[in-house]
Amino acid sequence: MDNKTNFANITERELRPASGILMLFVNIIAMGIEVIGFFLGIALCSAGSYFTILGLLLILLATIFFVISCILFAGLKTVKPNEAMVLTLFGKYHGTIKKSGFFLVNPFATPFNPGLSTIRNANGSTMTIGSKTVSMKVRTLDNERQKVNDVLGNPIIIGAVVIWKVTDPTKAVFAVDNYNNYLSIQCDSTIRNIARLYPYDDMDDKDGVDEKTLRGSSQEIADRMKDELQARVSEAGIDIIEVRITHLSYSEEIAAAMLQRQQAVAIIAARKKIVEGAVSMVEMAIDQLGENDIIHLDDERKAQMVSNLMVVLCGNKEAQPIVNSGSIY
Repeated sequence: MDNKTNFANITERELRPASGILMLFVNIIAMGIEVIGFFLGIALCSAGSYFTILGLLLILLATIFFVISCILFAGLKTVKPNEAMVLTLFGKYHGTIKKSGFFLVNPFATPFNPGLSTIRNANGSTMTIGSKTVSMKVRTLDNERQKVNDVLGNPIIIGAVVIWKVTDPTKAVFAVDNYNNYLSIQCDSTIRNIARLYPYDDMDDKDGVDEKTLRGSSQEIADRMKDELQARVSEAGIDIIEVRITHLSYSEEIAAAMLQRQQAVAIIAARKKIVEGAVSMVEMAIDQLGENDIIHLDDERKAQMVSNLMVVLCGNKEAQPIVNSGSIY
């Protein structure tokens, strides 16, 4: 079994350390007693030869216990609400503190958080940004806009925001190198993989076909992004709460052409509705004229009437009427 698998299978062990407040007061009192014992030992050494050995022993014990008390101060740790502290002891996993408060732990155990950021100043010095505890609060990852190709090969610009939190701090620390960077990279990959499976918009008029598109089915596609991203980051102890698409547009090089195409599709759809309405109106007019015996038209006159009505109803300008004062025959 390789090292990566060993780290991924580490079982979380929750520590229940002693109260730090109580141990702080006890340690301070102990240091006071040790200082008094140190000076008492000096006084015994100066008192005479009979007390020199006792004084030296007292000075030695006071010094040893004073050093131990100083080391114990390194074991005082503070954990804030909705945070966890993962401790390692000499390179091995020691335990995790999930409760908030002030505690005393093994002074040689050190908190480990690979999510810390290190920046280099202009003078060459480095500075670490972040806390040594692992935050378990709900956090937001604002994914940068990226250019991808949809299923039709059209370049689009898409951006998303991910709402997430750490549920298993031990896995988040040991399973991956840096859980913040790991989530960001997996988010980019997931958005790219899902976006290329759908068209940006349904450019064809497909009656009765419900095809999912990035623009028309954004919620369903965001839910699919959430499921795929959750499957990728579960090994890192991360829970994906929600994924939202925040930006969606055509890329600049084809935006103008796609706008013209959308306008053409809209015009064709509108003309289709106009023609359908005009045909039904002409049919209704001819039927009512025949049913009410208002006038009887032969096929040639019906064709002429249909032609005139279709021109009037389907034209994009207002028709100018012409009054015929003679016979229609």
